[in-house]
Amino acid sequence: MSAPVIAPVRPAFQALATTIVPEATRLTTGEWLEVEAIVEDYLSRRPESIRRQLRLFVRVLGLAALARYGRPLVALDPATRTRFLARVQDAPILLLRRGFWGLRTMVYLGYYSRAEAANEIGYRANARGWEARR
Repeated sequence: MSAPVIAPVRPAFQALATTIVPEATRLTTGEWLEVEAIVEDYLSRRPESIRRQLRLFVRVLGLAALARYGRPLVALDPATRTRFLARVQDAPILLLRRGFWGLRTMVYLGYYSRAEAANEIGYRANARGWEARR
């Protein structure tokens, strides 16, 4: 069994997730655990090196926020976190941009794979395709 990715960095992951998907601020503890389980399930099928890189990237973002603002990532207000992540997203260093893209993808996967999120946005995909809507 692989080491968990999210649990060791949970507070930072949740701070990042609520910045990437602001609606995530309304998630309950149980819903956060569901998001985490979805991400962990997906990552369980990926190489350990990818899992380690994602965990490390979240930690690096935390240290970068501490160095830049003198406060941990979780202590930054949402507007400051948004500005910080915009800088990471647009960084001249390709590795940072790729890391952010991967993190954002995991946040979207975890948040929008929940049935409640699909209902909130009106997503009604069906295996029968358009026939199901007629």
